[in-house]
Amino acid sequence: NRHDKWLCMMYPRLQLMQKLLSDDGAIFISIDDNEQANLKLICNEIFGENNFLSDILWNSTKSVTNTALISVSHTHNFVYFKNKNYFIEHRKEFRLPDDGTGFSNPDNDPRGAWKADPFQVGGWRPNQQYEIINPNTGKIYKPNPGNSWKNDYEHFQILLKDNRIVFGKDGKSAPQRKRFLFEAMARGKVAKTWWDDVGTTTNGTEQLKKIFGRNESVFNNPKPVALIERILQLATNKNSIVLDAFAGSGTTAHAVINLNQQDGGDRKFILIEQENYCDSITAERVRRIGGKFNYYELGEEIFINGKINKNISIDQLRDFIYLSETGQHSTSTEKYYLGTFEDTAYYFYYEPDQQTCLDYEFFSTLNDQATYKVIYANTSILGKKFQSKYNLKFKSIQDDIFTFRGEKL
Repeated sequence: NRHDKWLCMMYPRLQLMQKLLSDDGAIFISIDDNEQANLKLICNEIFGENNFLSDILWNSTKSVTNTALISVSHTHNFVYFKNKNYFIEHRKEFRLPDDGTGFSNPDNDPRGAWKADPFQVGGWRPNQQYEIINPNTGKIYKPNPGNSWKNDYEHFQILLKDNRIVFGKDGKSAPQRKRFLFEAMARGKVAKTWWDDVGTTTNGTEQLKKIFGRNESVFNNPKPVALIERILQLATNKNSIVLDAFAGSGTTAHAVINLNQQDGGDRKFILIEQENYCDSITAERVRRIGGKFNYYELGEEIFINGKINKNISIDQLRDFIYLSETGQHSTSTEKYYLGTFEDTAYYFYYEPDQQTCLDYEFFSTLNDQATYKVIYANTSILGKKFQSKYNLKFKSIQDDIFTFRGEKL
């Protein structure tokens, strides 16, 4: 069914994304309600349930569909880490920059603008139960039942002497604690799971119309630049490499360029798109906003529906296998021999429209001097003991090429 087809398309791509992530990497995956439950399950399997951070809900449309039972106005954004523990240890500030909203300096504090935070917290703590006297009015304050002051009495006295305790704009409210803008800027702002301040697909559409100078829609439901900028602010540093496996209209590249201009960063982007608008819309958008990039068009698919594409030449297939195994291109002109790398010889025993079998006869024809051998064939009759004795590893052409998991790819 359609869910099966979608999962078969997504699963290997997400596996590759997991391999490509750096140790402190994060992946954001946008999805609607149709597949979000299935996506969550395969992401838990591929990235690990313990590496899941959150499902961020983006308010992707403000319009209401009156013909619907319930008008859907959100898009899911799953966030996973390559290694959550590593990320927390080395990248503790997974936060947004604080823009200073709500900060002011009504008392001309020499330390600059500040914001008043509540001095009362939930939970009863015996060493944080005491009376606070407003020095201007003499009014006495106590924590509400079941609550406590944020600090113990000794620390409160330090804050009071440091002019960090205020009693509201009228001087008569419950005690609050100053938080200065310079402190907020250094610490950053914690992101929430509901994003309704980063634009909608309507904003994305208008941005594209302006870039391409058209009145009609250029791309269906493009993401707004502000949404991707928010993601980049959370998950990247100034030298990060950002990969978008489903580039669409090219919003990710636009956001990377914008953010680099804002903070002087040197982030780089890689966009992947297989639809026919890749050059006319995705790449063209980056050209029009002044982005610098290299454009590459891949050749034909090596596999179609799980089988080797007959339009692919033997030389292309040989080079793909050797490159996947070693990271090097094959230069061998021998029929089955691909080359030797790090004392391992590689062979591709393949004949179009025929089944090849790794047997004693074929093995006896090998004359390389390598200690180890990797041989691709359709089948093998050489047992595990024989393979172990001669440092031989058989790989199935159908299974091991199509589901290749080489770390050097």
